[in-house]
Amino acid sequence: MRKRLVTRKIMAVATAAAMAASALTACGSSGTQATEAMKTEAAKTEAATQAAAPETEKASEKAADEAVTIKFQYWADNTDYSALMQDIIKKFNSENGKGITVVGEEQPWDGGAYAENLFNAKMGGSDVDVSTWKLTSTPLFVNNDLLLDLTPYVDAMDTKSDIDDNIYSVMKEAGGDSSKMFVMPWNIQVLYVYYRPSIFEKAGITEVPKTYEEFLEDIKKCTLDTDGDGKTDVYGFGMRGAKGGQEPWGSFVHGEGGSFEDLTSDASVAGMQDFIDLYTNGYVPPTATSDGFNEIIANFQSGLTAMTIHHTGSSGKMEEIFGDDVSAFPFPAGKGQWTSMGDTETVIFSSCEHPDAAFEWVKYLATGEGQKMWCEGTGNVPVSKTVGAGDYFQNNRFMKASLDGESYAGILPIRDTTTEWISDLWPNTVAQALTGDITAADAMQILQDGLWK
Repeated sequence: MRKRLVTRKIMAVATAAAMAASALTACGSSGTQATEAMKTEAAKTEAATQAAAPETEKASEKAADEAVTIKFQYWADNTDYSALMQDIIKKFNSENGKGITVVGEEQPWDGGAYAENLFNAKMGGSDVDVSTWKLTSTPLFVNNDLLLDLTPYVDAMDTKSDIDDNIYSVMKEAGGDSSKMFVMPWNIQVLYVYYRPSIFEKAGITEVPKTYEEFLEDIKKCTLDTDGDGKTDVYGFGMRGAKGGQEPWGSFVHGEGGSFEDLTSDASVAGMQDFIDLYTNGYVPPTATSDGFNEIIANFQSGLTAMTIHHTGSSGKMEEIFGDDVSAFPFPAGKGQWTSMGDTETVIFSSCEHPDAAFEWVKYLATGEGQKMWCEGTGNVPVSKTVGAGDYFQNNRFMKASLDGESYAGILPIRDTTTEWISDLWPNTVAQALTGDITAADAMQILQDGLWK
């Protein structure tokens, strides 16, 4: 741009000189005076142009910096969620005041192939700047230097304290480096305990359990023979022994003070033993070894179980069936405390040319109006404390139970072995332990070796 300005200035001086020469030929001595005057004016013009040039360049560069486009890729579970995301994008674009335009492009989840497709696209040079995310994808992308470290951006964020420190810790854990955060929180699901107040009343329970030990006792109390025929009509707890059951099971392990990091510790084995005892003593349905999500929900909805564990995704149907005769409480603390967190986040790719602008967008989704719009519109649990404190969430007993569990919610270790461990090793090993084919200690050794090998 500077060269063009200089060229224009040279042309202006040349034109002024030509005009002066013409005047000299036509006007004699009076032309000489005109020429001098024109030379003086040309010099002033040149000086003014020289002074203005840097400011003109700065203004142009500033305008270029402000006019930024961010390419955002996301998946949506249904058409309503897709339309909602587009509404959030439109609102951000019209109100951010920083010249940032987000262009949203939806891609199918495709049974989880979304992450694989995105990885292949980024390795091939895709220009996507920001994407919605699952924590399990983080190691692959980090190991290939595809994600931007968001730590300095989050540390400088004026709304940093609006998100619980535990959530940040989970994000860092997924990346394998406690000093770096490659994933930005967006919305979550937190497992809690469903219960039937009417069954609690029959069992003589006046309030929800406040400790892990009370929880175990209440399961026993809620196992009832309601008609006196000597057979159990209501089981205290709906246990999930099939695939997916590792998440509620993890709360029992931590309730005794154990952890996923050492499943063979005395505390972890004690948690496993608690799980086994519930089955062998008849406090859970005899089908628990093969019960998955559909079964535990059906058993609870039919009145066969007094308690079970899930999240807000099933709360609408629960209310439709039971009205006020269903509620929830966060999994209580024992020697330790943990509950499973389902996750959806955002990431910024290291190839993004405008990371500052991209962060404005992910911040808007995490702690801005985008957070409120998305979580209220989808029924997901907000990560923003401010949004979560709103009436919409505080007046919903299931949301309240979710938010109360947010500070200790976590994820399974993300390892190359995790998928196989969840799909095959955990359900097969736990089934053997429940039926007495192997001991609690043997089961935990198998699970430790399979996860951490």
